Amino acid sequence: MAVASILRLFSLAAIWGASFLFMRIAVPEFGPAWLMFGRVLLASLFLALVAMAYQRSLPVRQYAGHFMLLSFFNTALPFLLFAYAAQTLTVSLLAVLNATAPLWGALIGWLFFRQQMTLQVALGLVLGIGGVAILVGFDAVVADKAALPAIAAAAGAACCYGIATWYTRLAKPVPAFNNAHGNMWGATLWLLPLLWFIPMPVAQPATQSMLAVLALGVLCTGIAYLLYFRLVQDLGATPTLTVTFLIPVFGVIWGHLFLDEAIGWHTLAGASIVIAGTMLVTGFSLTAARPAITLKEQ
Repeated sequence: MAVASILRLFSLAAIWGASFLFMRIAVPEFGPAWLMFGRVLLASLFLALVAMAYQRSLPVRQYAGHFMLLSFFNTALPFLLFAYAAQTLTVSLLAVLNATAPLWGALIGWLFFRQQMTLQVALGLVLGIGGVAILVGFDAVVADKAALPAIAAAAGAACCYGIATWYTRLAKPVPAFNNAHGNMWGATLWLLPLLWFIPMPVAQPATQSMLAVLALGVLCTGIAYLLYFRLVQDLGATPTLTVTFLIPVFGVIWGHLFLDEAIGWHTLAGASIVIAGTMLVTGFSLTAARPAITLKEQ
């Protein structure tokens, strides 16, 4: 793997890990609906500027239904659920629960699409569940009455990503950049009506919170998507999957550095077991990873 690709990979993991930090900072003043609407709107505008720079048109009429369905399960609903959970849960807990998305994908495949449940996949699911149990069971945040609904919301968000993964497998192929761009505009439309029913907790958010929303939209969504698709082009899908295992590491680091979140033995043990389970479910191997799939954009 080239040095430039390694730097992009770690940069992407650091950026996506930081998204949970920015959620925690901004959600008390913006609330879940306004926070995520601001995130996807900023990302949409950023990707629209990129599309203009590269003279890429978005085929809205051709893929309108696809963009709306994909954006609901891949962006609008999981973003909203994570924002709700961020009002209570720590950055590290959010990041680890996010890493269970491949576990949900495997379970959905077995239950609804007759995907074979091999011993390796079954072991990975057991490890993943055990890791989450350790992480949650020994975390002080569970003492809060709002913790259980928040944990359920974060787990539901990861499940949404599993659903979106299966949908993209079964749907007609769409160029990667178009998927990212259309996905953001679709999520903007989904979240827009909620603004009338879920007001912001404060009339004038602080500058720190507004900067966090800006970072979520432009850095953690717009720029992150471009980094991700560049990695898929350069390395293939399998090595790029490494980012899934690195995000919880950075989530724990950012939460500790900027929000003074404690790193207990249960944090390290739970995160490690979840990552190991995810690696088993996805069939990922550091020695076997190679650019087997290349996603070409047009």
